[in-house]
Amino acid sequence: MSDLSPRRRILVLAICCMSLLIVGLDNTILNVALPTMQRELHTSVSGMQWTIDAYTLVLASLLMLSGSTADRIGRRRVFMAGLTVFTLGSLLCSLAPNLSSLVAFRTIQAVGGSMLNPVAMSIITNTFTDPRERARAIGVWSGVVGISMAAGPIVGGLLVDSVGWRSIFWINLPVGLAALLLTWRYVPESRAPKPRRPDPLGQLLVVALLGSLTYAIIEAPSAGWTSARILFFCALAAGALTGLLLYEPRRHEPLIDLRFFRSVPFSGATVIAVSAFAALGGFLFVNTLYLQNVRGLDALHAGLYMVPMAAVTMVVAPLSGRLVASRGPRPSLLIAGVTMAASGLLFAAFDGESSNALLFSGYVLFGLGFGMVNSPITNTAVSGMPRAQAGVAAAVASTSRQTGQTLGVAVIGAVLAGGLSSGTAYATTFPDAARPAWWIITGCGLSVLLMGAATSGRRARESARRTAERLETEVVGVGAGVS
Repeated sequence: MSDLSPRRRILVLAICCMSLLIVGLDNTILNVALPTMQRELHTSVSGMQWTIDAYTLVLASLLMLSGSTADRIGRRRVFMAGLTVFTLGSLLCSLAPNLSSLVAFRTIQAVGGSMLNPVAMSIITNTFTDPRERARAIGVWSGVVGISMAAGPIVGGLLVDSVGWRSIFWINLPVGLAALLLTWRYVPESRAPKPRRPDPLGQLLVVALLGSLTYAIIEAPSAGWTSARILFFCALAAGALTGLLLYEPRRHEPLIDLRFFRSVPFSGATVIAVSAFAALGGFLFVNTLYLQNVRGLDALHAGLYMVPMAAVTMVVAPLSGRLVASRGPRPSLLIAGVTMAASGLLFAAFDGESSNALLFSGYVLFGLGFGMVNSPITNTAVSGMPRAQAGVAAAVASTSRQTGQTLGVAVIGAVLAGGLSSGTAYATTFPDAARPAWWIITGCGLSVLLMGAATSGRRARESARRTAERLETEVVGVGAGVS
C-alpha cells in the first residue's frame, strides 16, 4: 500500500481514524452516563464497573487474535467485519432492557471493536512506511483520542439530559456505516506475506487470565478476598499466566510472540501502556461519580467540567507525534510521567476537589500527560518490527492499553466501593474513599516516568535493533524452510 498517492494515503488515515473516533466516543460518552444508568438500572458501583469492563475485557482478550487474523485473511476484510459487528452491538446496547442485557450487548460491541483499532494501526503502518511520515500519521491518530475525549463528555451530556442514556449508543450508527462504506470504496486489501497460524489454546489462556483476574478484583469487595470464589478465580488467573509462559514459547507462531519482549523499548511501551490507561480508566471513573453524585451536577455540566482535560489532550497529542518524529519517544514519555503523577498527587495529597482552581489544574495536568503518552507507545510498538507482523505488534500495544483500562476501572472501582460500604452519606465518605484511588493513579504516573526514562536510551534502542534483526532472520528462515 506504500505506492498509494499522498492524497489516497491521507484518505486511508482518515477512514482508520473514524474507527478510533467511534470507539473513543463510546468510552467517554459512557462514563458521563454512568450515574444516570446506575439510577435507572438500579445497580451498584460494581454493576457500573461491569458496563465498562465487559467491553474492555473482551476487547483486550481478542485484540491479538484479530491482529493476527487480519494479517492472515486480509486487513480490510477484518476491518469491515469489525465495523459491522460494532455498529450492530451499539444498536443492541441502545435497546437493552436491564443491566445483564446491557453487559451482554457490550461484549458484542467489544468483539467488533477488537477488529478495529489494531487492524487500523496495521493498515496505517503498511501505508506510511517512511518512519517520519508514520510518526506524524500516528500523531494524527493519537489526536483523535483527544477529539473523542473532548467531544464525548459534551455530546454525552447533551444526549443523556435531553434524550436519555440509550441515545449515547445511537451516535455510533451513522459513523460506523459511513466508515464501512468508505473502507469498501477506498481502502485497498493487504495481507502479511507469511500468514500466522491460529493459536486456540493461547487464546483460551488469555481469556482465562484476563477474565478471572478482572472478576476477582471487581467482586472481592462484596465477596471478600478470602472467600472460596475469589480465591478460585485468583488461582485460575495464576494458572493461566503460568500456562501462557510455558506454552507460547514452544509454538513457532504463538498468539503472544514473547520474542517481541527482547526489545527493551517494546517491553517498556507495554508497561507504560498498562500504567497510563489504568490511570485513565480510574481517573474517568472516579471523576464522573464525584461530579454527579457528590457535586450534584447533571450529565452535561459534568461533561463540561472535564472538557479542559480533553481539550489539552486533543491539542497536545499531534504535537507529541511530531516530537516523537524529531526527537524520539523519550521527551514525550518523561513529560507524560511527570504531569500524570503530578495530577494524581494534587488530588491525593492536596484535596484537589476542594476548589475549582485545583480541580481544573488537575484536569489540565492529566490531559497534558495523557496527550503526550499515546504517540510514543504506538510508535515504539510498531517501529523496528517486521512489516509482516505489524498487525500482531500493534495488537500487543492495543491489548496493553485495554488491559490497563480494564484493571484501572476494576482496581480503583474496588477501592472506591470498599470505602463507600458504610452507611454514612455518600457525599461525606466519597473524598476519603477516593484518596487511595488517587494514590494509585499517582503511582501509575510514576511508572510511566520511570519506565520511559529506563527504556528509551541508547542501549534500549540497540536492543530493539537486535530484536528486529533476529525476527527478520527467523521469519526468512521459517519461510525458506516451508518453501
